[in-house]
Amino acid sequence: MYNFDKNTDRKNTFSEKWDKYKDTDILPMWVADSDFETAPEIVKALHDRVDHGIFGYTKQPTSEVKDAIVYHLSSRHDWQIERDWIVPLSSIVNGLTISCMVTDVSDTTDTPDILVPATIYPPFNYVTANTHKNAIRVPLKCESERWLLDFDALERAITPQTKMLLFCNPHNPAGTVYSEDELVRLHQICKKHDILICSDEIHCDLVLDEDIKHIPLARLNSDASNRTITLMAASKTYNVAGLSFGFAIIPNAELRMKFAKIVLEMMPEANVLGQTATAAAFKHGENWRKQQIDYLRTNRDYLMAEINAIPGLKMYPLQATFLAWIDVSELGLENAGEFFENAGVGISPGAYYGDANFIRLNFACRRGLLEEAVKRIKTALEEL
Repeated sequence: MYNFDKNTDRKNTFSEKWDKYKDTDILPMWVADSDFETAPEIVKALHDRVDHGIFGYTKQPTSEVKDAIVYHLSSRHDWQIERDWIVPLSSIVNGLTISCMVTDVSDTTDTPDILVPATIYPPFNYVTANTHKNAIRVPLKCESERWLLDFDALERAITPQTKMLLFCNPHNPAGTVYSEDELVRLHQICKKHDILICSDEIHCDLVLDEDIKHIPLARLNSDASNRTITLMAASKTYNVAGLSFGFAIIPNAELRMKFAKIVLEMMPEANVLGQTATAAAFKHGENWRKQQIDYLRTNRDYLMAEINAIPGLKMYPLQATFLAWIDVSELGLENAGEFFENAGVGISPGAYYGDANFIRLNFACRRGLLEEAVKRIKTALEEL
């Protein structure tokens, strides 16, 4: 058994999450890393690699991590991939950036349009701006308390210059896991209009509902495989984001070569320790992952019951991730981030994701800390 209730002090460890509120009495529940120590199997693998004592240029990607990725995608997601489809990345955000860049067409001066969910993890917005692409916002709609892309609005938004859809599944921040039927419909639209898809699936191993499985979009059929760049990493699931390693899966050889060329010319190499950690996670970390999921599920259920009992707040069910998406619109707050920080809880304002009616709260922490956060929120709203 692994101890997810352990109170590990993250102060003075250069933690972005905790240092934001250094020397204050504000609980950091914002950025998407957990407060759980990673799997001991990963720690051991890192110790073994560090003990070697030499950290020179490393083959990209290592044969060890390629084998582990192939095994993981086959055993966890029933997706049979070729080792050559893997392109190592120093971060998933870099993968989003490069995906935007591959839409450039040499024989036209038109600026490509890229479809972007209107409510989404913020780097989706700045990678389009940084690569000088036209971002077309596609609204989400709520169906049976699940937030997902409005497929009709998506198709209406397509222009002759539309080259790519930036997609996120499971969705951040709403925690939706798209069903097979929904993925099929999305693919059909993209196929009809000959649009590439960059599918950010970094949270795919954090599905909380036991009756739901993540389906890689590229696994649907040969055409979906041919037009999709899939981005994945062990970072969110195993809390190793600081080791800077992710990867793209690109079955289309021409698209992969173009993508890999930009990686080689413009992006930093993937971290050797990140590759070591990812290989260990995918080969030896499954029992730890399952126990973490059980713990996160109980945290989610506790938080949802507590939040939905507070007048003025509504927490929507989330099928995946550890990031609660909470409707605060009834409170009429001018600055939600400031209000909750004054209450002693550091959250992510929904405006950062495209919807100021919400806040995002990270519940990947020990239960005692979560209970204290709920207590502070209740007290602040009673005073309000």
